[in-house]
Amino acid sequence: MREYQAPADLLKQRVILITGAGDGIGRAAALSFARHGATVILLGKTVRKLEQVYDEIVDAGGPQPAIYPMNLEGATATDYQELARNIEAQLGRLDGILHNAAFLGSLTPLELYDMELWTRVMQINLHAAYLLTRACLPLLKQAEDASVLFTSSEVGRQGEAYWGAYAISNAAVENMMQIFADEMETNTHIRFNSIDPGAVATAMRRRAFPGEDPNTLPAPDTIMPVYLYLMGPDSQDTNGQSISAQSPSPARDCR
Repeated sequence: MREYQAPADLLKQRVILITGAGDGIGRAAALSFARHGATVILLGKTVRKLEQVYDEIVDAGGPQPAIYPMNLEGATATDYQELARNIEAQLGRLDGILHNAAFLGSLTPLELYDMELWTRVMQINLHAAYLLTRACLPLLKQAEDASVLFTSSEVGRQGEAYWGAYAISNAAVENMMQIFADEMETNTHIRFNSIDPGAVATAMRRRAFPGEDPNTLPAPDTIMPVYLYLMGPDSQDTNGQSISAQSPSPARDCR
């Protein structure tokens, strides 16, 4: 999968929604998906960053993307339903979702974790992913081949001291992915998988490991073959799987 060579038209005529699309892995995925033919919906809270990604895609000759500003921390179920309605009205279809947006919180012992911060982490990492997926299911069911990709982490698959709400929210996302995959396997053409990107040079990684030299880490675009494979039709038989973009990797991830 890491050596996957994606055809140039892999995602042609597909519409793919990406959360946290303004920078890091989300930006890299938006550029890569558009380069392979997808119309991408750039969702994030910072319009300036989304506009920069938009311009990069257009300047490279990709399909015209869409920008959808949204702060996942304050979004409600109604907001996600409105998003799904807008996608249907303006684009007519949805073929995939990459849940990339996340909030690190703090690296703190559980017994000392700030409860307000706990709620923020769970809202952004877990509740938003559920509510967005649920709102978009009717559109995804109409697609001939749809893919929903949740971003997870190594500490979401094996808990470790001090990773607190971030690790627990990712563990819940893993379980949610498995349930969606099991429930939708026989009655729809939607597949659900999770991906641990591994240690990549991103802003969140710098916040988690401020003493680390980012030049020693791979750039987000280097792991895109795995994302392309999982979002495209070549992975139609891959469902309910927890996949690592860099395996084995001794370091903790942060997108």
